[in-house]
Amino acid sequence: MKTFNGKVAVITGGAHGIGRAVADALIREGAAVCIIDKKPGDWFVGDVADKEVLERFAESVIARHGHVDFLVNNALPLMKGMDSCTWEEFTYALAVGVTAPFYLTKLLAPYFAPGASVINIASSRDRMSQPQTESYTAAKGGVAALTHAMAVSLAGKVRVNSISPGWIDTTGSEITGADALQQPVGRVGKPDDIAEMVLFLCSEKAGFITGENICIDGGMTRLMIYHGEHGWTKDE
Repeated sequence: MKTFNGKVAVITGGAHGIGRAVADALIREGAAVCIIDKKPGDWFVGDVADKEVLERFAESVIARHGHVDFLVNNALPLMKGMDSCTWEEFTYALAVGVTAPFYLTKLLAPYFAPGASVINIASSRDRMSQPQTESYTAAKGGVAALTHAMAVSLAGKVRVNSISPGWIDTTGSEITGADALQQPVGRVGKPDDIAEMVLFLCSEKAGFITGENICIDGGMTRLMIYHGEHGWTKDE
């Protein structure tokens, strides 16, 4: 018997990458999956940064299914930095990465079934950065903090957790050498690595977990890299 027969899952940004892998995994386990994505396809097409779009999407989910068991806030914010990011672009990144998860959760809150789970996709960039990534990093840090706030507000009704992926290759490439070895597990991550954690957090096995941020990065944020080690050099 499939784990999630009769369950309803909602996924933002579910048309490709991590979101697609999560959708496929939930479908495989028997869930009915409702996707919203900007990319054209046989799902609800729209921009999660738009308040009215989110409202219409939530209405369509409830009209069709009547309740929600799992919400995965995954839509990808814009990544631009200090040198080129405009006010409008930074605001848009926060709308996609922080405001949309908050508002969609709020819209669906009256319809969450007993044992429901909300999972926000953050990033290991909520604790580390590259230059010129402020819009994305701020959004991911914001959703990680939003997670524990919502877990407290929705206590007793919904469990809320976040996942912080590290380097996840969504192209199916074979990445080797130093790029792979900077992860202690010896490889770059795959979307299925994140999907498996989503399945766990949705399940009753995770019934005592809420308000947590779980970093899935192959140990990358734990490895101290020095010039000349692990195949890495730093130009002066």
